[in-house]
Amino acid sequence: MIIKACATGLSRMMLLPLTLLAVETSFVPSAIAQQRLYNPIPLPPSNQVSDTLSERDIPTGDGGFARDYLVRFNQGDNIAIDLVSDQFDTIVTLMSPEGATLAENDDGPDGTTNSLLFTRITQTGNYIVRVRSFGETGGGAFTLRVTRLRPI
Repeated sequence: MIIKACATGLSRMMLLPLTLLAVETSFVPSAIAQQRLYNPIPLPPSNQVSDTLSERDIPTGDGGFARDYLVRFNQGDNIAIDLVSDQFDTIVTLMSPEGATLAENDDGPDGTTNSLLFTRITQTGNYIVRVRSFGETGGGAFTLRVTRLRPI
């Protein structure tokens, strides 16, 4: 009887480290998955991309979705960001290296639901250009073009 109680006590002691090990092992992949959860897409060297906004992108909370592109700007750059889609009402947002919204445009000057944004960069760094749909307009194909303007 005493041996059985000792054996039971030993098995309980052995289960505790195994349980902690199992929790720790399952936690590590979750931490890695969370780090990969947000991954802005680097804008190609052409500074233009044709892509598709879908329900697999970042939910905005307004029924729409967003997709982020990473682009490097230098202090003093004057830029134009042009976002065009025939399938959804576009909004383009420029976010600072710290994540603050610097500029945003819903409807461009041409009277369509496409977006056109002009701004001057005050700090060198990696910026986020966010493509998103207005409200519940969903998603679809779009073209994003970032142009560095030069003085004449």
